[in-house]
Amino acid sequence: MRVFVHGVPETAAVWDGLRENLGGDSVALTLPGFGTSLPAGFSPTKDQYASWLTDELKQIEGPVDLIGHDWGALLTLRIATLGEVRLRSWTCDVGSTFDPDFAWNYPWAETLITPGEGEEMLLRMRQSSPEEAGALQVSQGVPATVAAEMFAAHDEIMSQCILGLYRSAVPNVCADWGAPAQYPTSAPGMILVSTGDQVDDERVSRQVAGRLGARVEVLDGLTHWWMWDDAGQAASALEAFWATVK
Repeated sequence: MRVFVHGVPETAAVWDGLRENLGGDSVALTLPGFGTSLPAGFSPTKDQYASWLTDELKQIEGPVDLIGHDWGALLTLRIATLGEVRLRSWTCDVGSTFDPDFAWNYPWAETLITPGEGEEMLLRMRQSSPEEAGALQVSQGVPATVAAEMFAAHDEIMSQCILGLYRSAVPNVCADWGAPAQYPTSAPGMILVSTGDQVDDERVSRQVAGRLGARVEVLDGLTHWWMWDDAGQAASALEAFWATVK
């Protein structure tokens, strides 16, 4: 089973096009609070989301190919390095964010981790139309209908979850997730490097891949939303990788 995990501020709809292109059995999980209610007692921190994903994966029968994007990538890397869930393979983007020296030094993240400023920015997003809020995604290949659908789901609960995730990961996720991240994973892995992704750093992603024993696949010219690649470059990379996994 191919299991897809979305990022922030997104919903599982970000995977619709890629899943259709790939075919086969797959599921796109929805992070709690991202267009859905929160389970009773759920605290939106990186550790709670990792525990939630662990539980979800344990309920899936058969071998799992786990694919994560953005914050879904960080959760994927946590699952892959911790080793509590048996995976057939794992794939993610933004591998550089899993480096122990990573810093949230781009405007979106810097604002979110700053008390008051993060709340104000997300309030402005909620008060914008879905079309206005999703303009960046549309400019980088996400269909307007999909971007609007995802941002229409952005309510106060989602804002609280976004803030909780980022603020639980200061200075970075490896501050307390880092120990198992220094060794090769038991399941084969692949880190995708999109050359047009301003969040990622190819050099650092290659270093992370080296520590984890993962391969690197460069998606030339693609952006942070590589899954909406019309040319099929991303789908081909995934299919080729899965074909090598025993």
